[in-house]
Amino acid sequence: MPHPTMPPPALSSNGVPIAFSPDLFGPLRGSAGLLGDPGALRERLHADGYVYLPGVLDRAEVLRLRGAYFSLFPDGYLADGTRPEDGVFSGSVPAGLPEHGLPRHPAHAFVRSAVFERFMADPLLSGLAETLLGGSVRMLPRRILRHFHRGSRRASRAHVDLDYMNAVSASPRVVTLWIPVGDCPLATGPLIYLEGSHRLRPEEYTPLREVTDRPGDRRPISHDLELTARHLGRRWLWTDFRAGDLMVHLPRIVHASLDNTTDILRLSADVRFIRAQDTPDPRWLVPWSADDGA
Repeated sequence: MPHPTMPPPALSSNGVPIAFSPDLFGPLRGSAGLLGDPGALRERLHADGYVYLPGVLDRAEVLRLRGAYFSLFPDGYLADGTRPEDGVFSGSVPAGLPEHGLPRHPAHAFVRSAVFERFMADPLLSGLAETLLGGSVRMLPRRILRHFHRGSRRASRAHVDLDYMNAVSASPRVVTLWIPVGDCPLATGPLIYLEGSHRLRPEEYTPLREVTDRPGDRRPISHDLELTARHLGRRWLWTDFRAGDLMVHLPRIVHASLDNTTDILRLSADVRFIRAQDTPDPRWLVPWSADDGA
């Protein structure tokens, strides 16, 4: 697998700079070659805390999903002369557009749409979850659509998924599938994963929660990704994602995202599967809304 390309000279997350250096960043390990060996794929998931599967989804279908979403935005949001599937930001947010994911924002309607449902019904997704969880699964209806534009200084803070899934936290039998909906190189702010962090005890990163831009919310670990990496002595793992790539990760791995520094809009979907007989947090049994508190 080719090494990811070099990132831009300046990286940040939620406006906080992070240096791109060998002690802070390393490459994700690809696992597409293990798809024909379920046991080896499960072993890789538990060894690394994630499996990175480049090119396993139909790239054309992913780009059609991207185009369907960005076609819902009002005039002036996308750059003139570009196609919705290109997702090129004009640099200006039209007046009256609600905050991302709230009612009347396109993301709120899109996760409830037939086109989104058809994409999520791809048997590859449920089949992969069944392989990795070792039995029958169910997809949780709360599926998150995230999208970030240049200049927003917004990104996912360092966190573990279990801190957002209270009733599921008693069971480790959950996996998250992260789908980049379009090409997503490092400069656009994809997910990055803290190496080997699924083996950390929560008390090892609890002190980092005191360094926060959200003092009223104890779920994020920290918005300062360089501090997080240096405190825990681990690297952030990254790659230049392309439409058709898929990430699967365990609920205890620490992950975050970087700021988008380009005009290409970063769009992604988070989908979670649990074992069919397990009981999920009830908040995850209804479609996602950005103000649902989960």
